[in-house]
Amino acid sequence: MQRTRIRSLPGGRIRQNMTRQFDVVIERDEDGIYVASVPQLPGCHSQAESLDGLMDRIREAIALCLEVSGATGPDLEFVGVQRVTIPA
Repeated sequence: MQRTRIRSLPGGRIRQNMTRQFDVVIERDEDGIYVASVPQLPGCHSQAESLDGLMDRIREAIALCLEVSGATGPDLEFVGVQRVTIPA
């Protein structure tokens, strides 16, 4: 989802700030480390020992993925997460 914020600057100039929203899937591994991935940006992952640290790192990872790929990624609508159980 892309949003535009318009703000007036001194002198009557207008500044637009574009923002995007991304869904982040967060898991915790066997060592207690939080791992995040962004479904809209394949290969965009990060990890940290705390959720606050993870969110800082995944924001940086998203910015880097967008910068490197030059793409904006598809605008997918987040529907939800389902857990599926299968026989072992």
